[in-house]
Amino acid sequence: MVKDVLNQANSFIMEMEKSFEKPNKISKDQSLKVGVDLGTSNIVITVLDRENRPVAGQLYSASVVRDGIVVEYLKAVDILRNLKEKLESSLGRKLECAATAIPPGISDGNTKVISNVVEAADFKVTNIIDEPTAASNVLKIDEGAVVDVGGGTTGISILKNGKVVHCADEPTGGHHLSLVIAGALQMDYEKAEKYKVEEENYNRVFPLVRPVIEKMAEIVLRNIKGHDVNTIYLVGGTCCLKNIENIFEKYTHIKTIKPYNPLLVTPMGIAMNDVEK
Repeated sequence: MVKDVLNQANSFIMEMEKSFEKPNKISKDQSLKVGVDLGTSNIVITVLDRENRPVAGQLYSASVVRDGIVVEYLKAVDILRNLKEKLESSLGRKLECAATAIPPGISDGNTKVISNVVEAADFKVTNIIDEPTAASNVLKIDEGAVVDVGGGTTGISILKNGKVVHCADEPTGGHHLSLVIAGALQMDYEKAEKYKVEEENYNRVFPLVRPVIEKMAEIVLRNIKGHDVNTIYLVGGTCCLKNIENIFEKYTHIKTIKPYNPLLVTPMGIAMNDVEK
């Protein structure tokens, strides 16, 4: 059953990925759903139709958010507006509304700032949800722990009978992997960011960052204690690292599943929640 659901989710994600390169054709009057993900390492916009079929998307690598806090407000707005304009040009229509998301546990003030960024880019914000819950919508799960490992933090949402019973978000993410690589290999941070994702460097990178990945797994293990979790689902850009799921599973002794291109899962789930309230 889990395998069938995962296969469906992976097909959905693959179709979304393709739409970033070549948007799918839509009619001029077709209703659309838009998701805006202001991540620590990437800003992503995803567009779905009302049946949640992928239409188009745009991504820009930028560090304008840190630990759920917008640290470069004007830059975030400029990037988001530029991505919006590119999508509008390729689709031949205006995108007026969007949902967005927050890491679990951030303050109301920081939530408002994220909403303000999206609105400043000329979107009407229709919904704000937490990131791991958005991911669970794509994966179609109602039991287990969704772990969203972004650039700065590890976010956890535990689901029981389709409802979130516990949320947490703690420091340690892709940023910390880059710091370890930079220190160990004596290179600057920006170079380390690129170095860690280049496939030819994998055998050198993975042993260096394994302790950081184990720290992420420890965060998850601590937060799921007492919740009878038997499956962990990994999403977020940092989880694109090959074999990260094996470290989580070995450390926690809990079955760990990583979908295809985990970077796109949360942005897609955000778009699915673009619903007027």
